[in-house]
Amino acid sequence: MHIVLVEPEIPQNTGNIARTCALTGSTLHLVKPLGFSIEDRYLKRAGLDYWDKVEVKIWESFEDLVQKYKKNRFYLATTHAARGYHEYSYEEDDLFVFGRETRGLSSEILEAYPDTQIRIPMVDFGRSLNLANSAAIILFEALRQNSYPGLK
Repeated sequence: MHIVLVEPEIPQNTGNIARTCALTGSTLHLVKPLGFSIEDRYLKRAGLDYWDKVEVKIWESFEDLVQKYKKNRFYLATTHAARGYHEYSYEEDDLFVFGRETRGLSSEILEAYPDTQIRIPMVDFGRSLNLANSAAIILFEALRQNSYPGLK
């Protein structure tokens, strides 16, 4: 499985997601520009000592990532999606794409994938779940559907 963070802003969220990726054997993709340095102490602390156990790929642009993974399916997490994440069947090589904490994904990215936008059901009062929590919820549903490959 793959988690893609497009222009992440908060190092603690990225660190927590890196920890989740390490413990699930998932690849973490970071799309520039990043709102922090990879050497950020908050990023390192949130990821604890898991950084050497996770595959992290850094991309100059979302388009570069898409070109490399053009045969894979992309699922875009957005509060504007019509369908919930639980309504899809996932495969082991799918990519789950999350946008910036403050603004989400750009309209250009969303328009490119109108049929694979997913949301987490929640009360609608103008706020959403933390990015790290959202990534974990969706990732573990995809892993569950695939009988937790490689996990015990």
